[in-house]
Amino acid sequence: MIECRNIVKTYQNGDVETRVLKGISFKINDGEFVAIMGPSGSGKSTLMHIIGCLDSPTDGTYLLDSKDISKLSDDELADIRMQKIGFVFQAFNLLPRATVLRNVTLPLMYAGTAKEEREEQAREALRGAAFPEEFWNHSSNQLSGGMMQRVAIARALVNNPALVLADEPTGNLDTKTGEIVLDTFQRLHKEQGRTIVLITHEPYVAEHAERVISIRDGNIIEDSKVSRRRLINGKI
Repeated sequence: MIECRNIVKTYQNGDVETRVLKGISFKINDGEFVAIMGPSGSGKSTLMHIIGCLDSPTDGTYLLDSKDISKLSDDELADIRMQKIGFVFQAFNLLPRATVLRNVTLPLMYAGTAKEEREEQAREALRGAAFPEEFWNHSSNQLSGGMMQRVAIARALVNNPALVLADEPTGNLDTKTGEIVLDTFQRLHKEQGRTIVLITHEPYVAEHAERVISIRDGNIIEDSKVSRRRLINGKI
């Protein structure tokens, strides 16, 4: 699914050169649930942008589904994002006055999918995200933070992407609500075999994944399996 080979990212500001990623290498297989964890300034957000085809490395190779993404044009990267990646962001990024169903159909509208088909795919995605049907016609600004994030998860699923990329998805939520959202990711991984990459700075959030890649100062300092998975409804 994902292979990063000696990924380097350097930013130039006048005469000052800042190397944010310093030769990052790792693989993520189809169906894995991986957390990329690091403190502020570690390079995890830069790495997330490269994995999500929002940016390109300065040097090195990034393969997604065996395709070299490293040197693609902006238009080609946009096509990859639309076809292969579902994004879940900390800030939800929902249209506040639009209904839940309409928010989830938006990626399909941009892709030119027919109305009847996109609404059916949106309903399926909402079911996959365990979002209650009685709220499908509510405006997103009528929902709690946890429910808005589950709408955002459904929107990320609606194109049936190969990869779900979640950037600090519990950052705006209290701990209890955050657990519900993280349980949703675990179910998607366990029941649907989704490949999920979760970006976080919180160890307790990373524990919900099955593997954690820890980075600091632009380098991987640890890549290990989670020894004790969080429980879902009392079951491993």
